[in-house]
Amino acid sequence: MNKKQDSIFGLAVIVAALGYFVDIYDLLLFSIIRKPSLESIGLHGDQVLESGEYIIGIQMAGLLVGGIIWGIMGDKKGRLSVLFGSIVLYSIANIINGFVQNVNQYALVRFLAGVGLAGELGAGITLVSELLPKEKRGIGTSIVAGIGITGAVVAYFISSHFDWRICYFIGGGLGLLLLLLRVSVMESNMFHKVKQLPVSKGNFFMFFTNADRFKRYLLSILIGLPTWYIIGVLISFCDKFGTEFGITDTIKPGKAVMYSYAAISIGDIAIGLISQWLKSRKKALYIFYGITSIFMLLYFLQKGGSASQMYILCAGLGFGAGFWAIFVTMGAEQFGTNLRATAATTIPNMVRGALPLIIILFKWIRGMTDYVTGGWVIGIIIMTISTVAVIMTKETFGKDLNYLEEDVAPAK
Repeated sequence: MNKKQDSIFGLAVIVAALGYFVDIYDLLLFSIIRKPSLESIGLHGDQVLESGEYIIGIQMAGLLVGGIIWGIMGDKKGRLSVLFGSIVLYSIANIINGFVQNVNQYALVRFLAGVGLAGELGAGITLVSELLPKEKRGIGTSIVAGIGITGAVVAYFISSHFDWRICYFIGGGLGLLLLLLRVSVMESNMFHKVKQLPVSKGNFFMFFTNADRFKRYLLSILIGLPTWYIIGVLISFCDKFGTEFGITDTIKPGKAVMYSYAAISIGDIAIGLISQWLKSRKKALYIFYGITSIFMLLYFLQKGGSASQMYILCAGLGFGAGFWAIFVTMGAEQFGTNLRATAATTIPNMVRGALPLIIILFKWIRGMTDYVTGGWVIGIIIMTISTVAVIMTKETFGKDLNYLEEDVAPAK
């Protein structure tokens, strides 16, 4: 590569990383300020827990809807159109979020924010994957995720110094500022070539009209399930689990999110380097699934202990969940150029959108047993499903991405 190409590729990685940074800031902000924000609008006790589960479920439903909308647009109109449109929507939604007065308003605005947030990661990963040489693709996408994940850490520190409404205003402002930097980013050449061809682009239903394609799509989704089980259940409600474990210290979910996401950031970069070293996406995933399982076991073996111990375990869970970068990259690598943005955008949002179903199943099992039992039973189910999905998924390391989905994918 020459210096001009290096600067183009570098700019794409930086812009995608900063976009994901703002995305994660806004996405995790509710988990961080859930208790103080809901208490400030008049909720107390179990109302905070129940309304928190309801709002985060609605937000994830927005991500599910938005993932489909932005994914289709990314393949029909271009990767950059998504990067511009999505950030405008979620920035405005977050500014409006600073004015909500009740649970229904809160849920509606988080739904709209979720729709906007859904486009950021998939479009960014698709653009970087198509611009970078295949030998450096995994490292580039890991950098995007690794830097982007630190948005949760920043959200925590900002929430420690500002009222929760101001935190939402700051998130919206950061998004609008990022628009200025995106003006100089170039579109993917692969998309430009496909745009001129008489081939179906961004057809979401194509995932369901071919058995092999559907299998690739379903497996790609199942691989990512542990991440949002860890974030949406174990970490977001670690204060409730701490009480059940007999921890008498006050546990702050926002602080747990901060520790876990700082570790996820390290894990995202580490798994990219490990994947590069092993020349395998799947082997790297197995390693991080193992790390995740170990920390899940330690989490549920707690008896008494302290808040510091809980935060350390949340950080360990976060590091293990750092396979998110490789998971999304694999989703992009599984499909042709005319369907890649739709895949890369919908796959992570299908995983996020599965959180309400995970929470419903969690409530059902804990209703028959208890809170802690419900948590570890769900964990075993999800880790088993995801491990089987990895086993059945084809290796994508070093795969040439310059092909159409109607064509037979070229050999590595």
